[in-house]
Amino acid sequence: MAEYSDFDRERFLTESGTSRSARTEFARDRARVTHSSALRRLGAKTQVLAPGAGDFARTRLTHSLEVAQVGREMAVEFGIDPDVVDTACLAHDLGHPPFGHNGEKALNEWSQDFGGFEGNAQTLRLITRIEQKVYDSNGQSFGLNLTRATLDACCKYPWTREFAVNDTGADRSVKFGVYEDDVPIFNWIREGAPDRLKCFEAQIMDFSDDVAYSVHDFEDAIVEGFIQLEELNVQANEDAIVTEIERWNGNRIPRHELVAAMNRLQANQFWLDSWQGEPIQAGQLKNLTSNVIGSFVSRTTEATFASNPGSSFARYAADVVVPPEVEAEIAIFKGLVSYFLMSARDRQTYYEWQRALLIELSNELLATNGEYLDPFSRIAWANAKDDVQKHRVIVDQIAVFTDAAALKLHNGLIGSKRRSF
Repeated sequence: MAEYSDFDRERFLTESGTSRSARTEFARDRARVTHSSALRRLGAKTQVLAPGAGDFARTRLTHSLEVAQVGREMAVEFGIDPDVVDTACLAHDLGHPPFGHNGEKALNEWSQDFGGFEGNAQTLRLITRIEQKVYDSNGQSFGLNLTRATLDACCKYPWTREFAVNDTGADRSVKFGVYEDDVPIFNWIREGAPDRLKCFEAQIMDFSDDVAYSVHDFEDAIVEGFIQLEELNVQANEDAIVTEIERWNGNRIPRHELVAAMNRLQANQFWLDSWQGEPIQAGQLKNLTSNVIGSFVSRTTEATFASNPGSSFARYAADVVVPPEVEAEIAIFKGLVSYFLMSARDRQTYYEWQRALLIELSNELLATNGEYLDPFSRIAWANAKDDVQKHRVIVDQIAVFTDAAALKLHNGLIGSKRRSF
């Protein structure tokens, strides 16, 4: 296994030695995330479908477990510490708000003039500040106080909003990974790191997330009846789907490569032409997802080894190499879910309802001067010095809510005064 230094194992707040000697510092990190309340709450947060929408569909928690399984196996393959990657994978969605990316869009809109909202920046804030585990003698929270290497592995977009750019030109929000008032610990995490470059462990986490959510969201959308596989055999639908993928990716992948990727996937021995929910079809669908995930991982692993012969892979020693064919096939799965579910016209009223609920709830919590915040957020509210900090407290509060908790509090505070939810 690759060597990690004392620098990599350092924690922002030095702790007295209370750990069992058999555990590594990185194993302690994984245990802290595993036992965190933030991870448990993911079980009641939307992945692509709302919790309870069906017995089959994933939540943010089950998605995170699947990302961790992919990431851990890749870490072992590359000889890097699997606990660092596993922990980053488990933690990667901890900062995401109710209602998935739709909730992220609403909170970003509401806080646009006060620093904005980004799920990855919120994850860093949560594990270094909001999650209640480690405090200093003055009562300041340091969140889970994870090691430097693990925190760096959680940094998917290692830059602030000020320096964020939409590199792809895609029809998505601009990404960043740290809020301005979290820059001090971010600078500590990134000490000596190349500017804007993700460490190898973070690249594995990012790739594992792409693999897991693209394939599994596709699987969920089929089982829950949103994707009609028969429609994929209609040329006009295929053209529209590829156009949607181009919109999603900002034309980063040439159209002919997307069409070729679609053809490769449909030629897979486990591809289904229809879905009636029969047991044999369920087995075939599971074999399809297993097959393509294994293919994505093996081809990327081979390409990465080929580009870094004889190299150590820990930290900043190498980069993950995703073959263009794999990237295009992942884009196909994402595009199918976007076309049939996220961008479907008959779903837009539902998504607007979700965003309106979170914006109304944010306004109400702000207007009531912290009266209905949880104990941790009330302390932060009392210490807030200006409107920017007060808006950040509200965002922090909303982001920890599960879907059901946000709906319950909204109905309790607002009821039917302005909108029926």
